[in-house]
Amino acid sequence: MERPRPARHGGLRSLVPGALLWAALALPALAADRLGLNEPRSPWQQLAGLGVLAAAAALARRRPLAAFASVAGLSLAAAPALFTVSYGPALGTFALLLGLRAVRARPATACFAAVGAVGTARIALVGADPVPEWLVMTGTLLFGCVFPWLGGRYWRQSRALAEAGWLRAARLEDEQRHAEERARLRERARIAQDMHDSLGHELSLIALRAAVLQVAPDLAGHHRTAAADLRAAAADATDRLHRIVGVLREDDEPVPLTPAGETVEELVARAAESGLQVRWEPPDDARALESGGIVERLLHRVVREALTNAARHAPGAPVVVAVTGQARGTTVTVTNGRATEESSPSSGGSGLLGLRAAVTAVGGDFLAGPHGEGFRVRAYVPAQETAVAVPRAPAAPFALARRRVALGLGAAAGAGVVLVGVAFGWYAYTETRSVLGPGAYEELRLDMPYDEVAHVLPDRAIADPPVERAPVPPKGADCRYYRASGELLVSVDHFRLCFDDEGRLVAKDVVPRVGLSDEGREEYEEFTR
Repeated sequence: MERPRPARHGGLRSLVPGALLWAALALPALAADRLGLNEPRSPWQQLAGLGVLAAAAALARRRPLAAFASVAGLSLAAAPALFTVSYGPALGTFALLLGLRAVRARPATACFAAVGAVGTARIALVGADPVPEWLVMTGTLLFGCVFPWLGGRYWRQSRALAEAGWLRAARLEDEQRHAEERARLRERARIAQDMHDSLGHELSLIALRAAVLQVAPDLAGHHRTAAADLRAAAADATDRLHRIVGVLREDDEPVPLTPAGETVEELVARAAESGLQVRWEPPDDARALESGGIVERLLHRVVREALTNAARHAPGAPVVVAVTGQARGTTVTVTNGRATEESSPSSGGSGLLGLRAAVTAVGGDFLAGPHGEGFRVRAYVPAQETAVAVPRAPAAPFALARRRVALGLGAAAGAGVVLVGVAFGWYAYTETRSVLGPGAYEELRLDMPYDEVAHVLPDRAIADPPVERAPVPPKGADCRYYRASGELLVSVDHFRLCFDDEGRLVAKDVVPRVGLSDEGREEYEEFTR
C-alpha cells in the first residue's frame, strides 16, 4: 500500500523542472507582444504558442528532438525568417538540451536541414524580400540552433570524458599497484639470480681448489678424503642453489647486468689462481672492452658462466678465453677441451639460456655447443649508443573526440562570420540604394507623370516599408517608400510616393522615424516643401 507514494512524489519532482522551464520560456513570449517587439498577434495565437512551449517542455527530457522540432515549427509559423523575440530564447534552449541529451548527431543535423529547407521554401513563397530574410533565417539557424546544439554536445562529452577519466585513473592506480608488486617480485628474482651466478662461480672455484688439494702428492689419506668431501659438498651446494633460484626466475627474464666489480681479465686471472687451466688471449684493441660499459658487463657474465660450466662439467680440461675487438662490436669466445677428471653430477641449468636472451636483447649473437672434444661459447655484443632515447609522451585519451568538437565549433564559427558579413553587406547595399534625398523630394510636384519623376528616384524601393507609421494611402494608388537618409542600423525618415493608374503622382508624404512626434513630423514636412 505504500509503494504508490514514492511514485507520485517522483512524478511531482519530475514535473517541477518542466514547469519552471515552461515559465521561463513563456515570459519572453508574453512580454515581447506587450512591449511591441513583435508584430501584433491575436490572443488565440499567443495561447497556441504557450501550449506548444508547454508540450516541448514536457518532451524535453525523454524526446529532446521532438521538443526542438515543435519549437522550430512554432518559430517558422510566427516568422518566415525563423527569428522572433518571443520564441528565440526557447529555440536556443531546446537546441542546447538536444545536444546535451541526444546521443546520436545525425537526427539533429537532419532536423536542422529540414528546418532550413522549410524556411527557405516559405520565404520563397511569402517573403517580401527573400534574400535578406533568407540570410536572417540562416544566421538564426546557425547561431540560435547549431551553436547551442554544439555547446550541449561538448558539455555532454566533457561530462562523459570526466567520468571516463576517473575510471581510467582508478584502473591505472590498480595497474600501478600490480606493476609495483610484479616489479618487486622480479627484483627479488634478479637478486637471487645474481647471487646464484656469483656464488655458483665461487663455489665452482672452491670445488676446483678442493680437487687440486685432493691430488696433492704430499697430502695424508684422511685429508685427501676430506678434500674429496669438500669438493662434493661444493658441487651439491651449487646444484641446490641453482634449483632454488630456478623456481624464482622467469623463463623469459634476461640475465641481470649489475656491475661485476672486476674486469674480464681479472676474472680469468682469479680462475687461474684457483687451479683452472685457463689461458687469456687479450684483444688487439685495448678499447674493445670499455670499463663499466654495458658491453664489458655483459661479456663478464658470459665468461663467468662459461668458466663455471667448464669447472663443473669438464674438470681438468684446458680453457681458452679470447676477446676480439671489431669496428661495430666485441666478440668473446670461451673454449674448453675434453675433461680429464670425473665431473660432479648436476642437473641441467638455464644459465646459457639466460645469457642468450641477454645478448640478443641488445642486438647481439650467442652460440653455445660442442666443439671438437670439448665445448665452446661465443657471444658477439654490438657497440651500444650512449644517447638515451626520450620516450614519447602518450597521446591524451579521447583527443579525437575533443578535436572533433573543436573542429565543429570552428567550422560553425567561420560559417557564421561569413554569413554575418554577407548579410551586413547586402543590408548596406539595399539600404544605400533606396535613398531619396530631401532636395530631390522637394522638387517633386503632384500630378507629375512617372516618366518625369523616374530620373530622380533611386534604383530600388525599400522592401519592408513602415506602413504602420504612414498615413492612409489614396484609394487605388500604388505607393512606394524610400529612405530619406543613408544611415545604417538606426531608424530614419522615409518618403512615400503614390501613383495612380495613369502613372501620375497623386500623393507624397513623409513617414517619420521611430520616436518622432507629430509636431516634429509637421516641421519636417514644412522644411522639405
